[in-house]
Amino acid sequence: MHKTHETANKPTILVADDALEIRNLISAILDPDYKVIAVNNGAEALKLAQSDTPPNMILLDIMMPEMSGYEVCKQLKADTRTRDIPVIFLSAMAGEGNEAQGRALGAVDFLTKPIDPYNVVIKINGYFALIQKQNELNSLK
Repeated sequence: MHKTHETANKPTILVADDALEIRNLISAILDPDYKVIAVNNGAEALKLAQSDTPPNMILLDIMMPEMSGYEVCKQLKADTRTRDIPVIFLSAMAGEGNEAQGRALGAVDFLTKPIDPYNVVIKINGYFALIQKQNELNSLK
């Protein structure tokens, strides 16, 4: 019962990547502090994001079956229910063009593969700290 309570208080991160090893790695490094939900395609990610219990953040691969990460992000940012969920792209497609396209679609960051676990944790913790501070400031208004 205590474990369920702990999980309920953890922010949820949705990881969408068609590579099982990436999903497993990210789940392993984030599990101590976050509830991680991992899916292998963009369509499933979009469906979960639009559910009654949306994630607090989405890590999104660019090249996936059924629907690219770019298309998922575009649809997320067009939907009032999901447009404020921070999206971080994960991709082996390094390069300024890909990063610029991701940011133009509304992503807050871009992480390249191979994944550096330390960098992933530092960035995600930083974004959640920023979100918490923004919420504290908004509550003072």
